[in-house]
Amino acid sequence: MANSQALASSFKSEVMLGKHQLGTVTLTSRTSLTAPTTDTIKAALYLASATTNGSNTAYTATGEVSGTGYTAGGVTVTNATAPSTSGTTGIWTPSASIVYSSVTLSTAFDAVMLYNSTQGNAAIGVYTFGSQTITAGTFTLTMPTNDATHALIQLA
Repeated sequence: MANSQALASSFKSEVMLGKHQLGTVTLTSRTSLTAPTTDTIKAALYLASATTNGSNTAYTATGEVSGTGYTAGGVTVTNATAPSTSGTTGIWTPSASIVYSSVTLSTAFDAVMLYNSTQGNAAIGVYTFGSQTITAGTFTLTMPTNDATHALIQLA
């Protein structure tokens, strides 16, 4: 099997249940009305030989890359852009590129899973790209424009 790109099916219902606090803090935060917080979103990389997709309900180490400079669970995503709408589509994109610095990942990888570490490592989605390896370098995932056509998360 192979990795495939998809929003986690569980994420779709969890959004409606208010489980995820993406972007800037609001007064309707689950945590506190007087001191609201955003959730910590993380990004883990997966081997090209893994089977990671929208059926994952949570982060899993199965099929995750390993190598020098890479920490299991991945890196923290900059979560400062508030979800918004563009026309009738709900949108959200991380506010900065996702960067893995000074890593050596010699086994091919081709997917990243975004997940909410604040909420029990709940899966958000899997995003695929061309197969990569990296030796003693920096791997950067540049985020798309936050609009109805390109946003990383689009709920129409």
